[in-house]
Amino acid sequence: MHIQRIGYTPVKGGRHLEHASVDLALDGPVGDRLFSLVDLERGRILRTVENPALLAGAARWQDGVLSVELDGRTITAVPRSTGEQLALDYWGRPAAVEVVQGPWAEAYSTYLGREVALTRAVRAGELVFGASVTVVTTGALRLLAAKVGHEVDSARFRATLVIDTDDLDPHTEDSWAGRELQVGAARLRVVKAVDRCAVIDFEPATGASGTRLLQALATYRLRDGGIDFGMYAEVSAAGLVRRADPVELIPE
Repeated sequence: MHIQRIGYTPVKGGRHLEHASVDLALDGPVGDRLFSLVDLERGRILRTVENPALLAGAARWQDGVLSVELDGRTITAVPRSTGEQLALDYWGRPAAVEVVQGPWAEAYSTYLGREVALTRAVRAGELVFGASVTVVTTGALRLLAAKVGHEVDSARFRATLVIDTDDLDPHTEDSWAGRELQVGAARLRVVKAVDRCAVIDFEPATGASGTRLLQALATYRLRDGGIDFGMYAEVSAAGLVRRADPVELIPE
């Protein structure tokens, strides 16, 4: 097995860009979902499932500089601290974020048609639903493609890692729960299955609705009231992971 694709986004809800490598720290992929957009009037972090237009924003975070491609523009600057912290509800649990200064809030507000602020997570992993890493396999993607009759873009599932499982069973990852994977220089502990929502039916680069993948998955991946596809994992040993790195299931 080996890594086929690596993906993450520094701005929560934005386009899940492909990367050549990712530094996996114990609290998750470095730079992943570090920033979020907040509707200050409602006191809510914007979620992709409710705001699919966020997918049109392609963000990059490097050496303290945040660059966002949005609506034909590229907005690049260094986020400045304001010291203003907010305690917000995020899927039923508190999340601490700090409002940052910069040109992005105005650009996103104009694009979305309502006032939003750009915030930065006070702690790494603050804006993560489930575990910090998600894994999808090529076997599972091939089976889904066979079910729907067309190729399925792995970017729809916004996985940290897409693992090429060669000719193993289509959902061999189901058996990984509670096990560890050696992934490049890092090690992951697989936790549980990912319960999917309507986000997988949004076009990954625009947010337009275009497929019925969730409906298709419900015909064969409905388990315990959820529609499972892919696995959550936690980083048990930090390290760098590169595209094409080998993946090994650690013996029990």
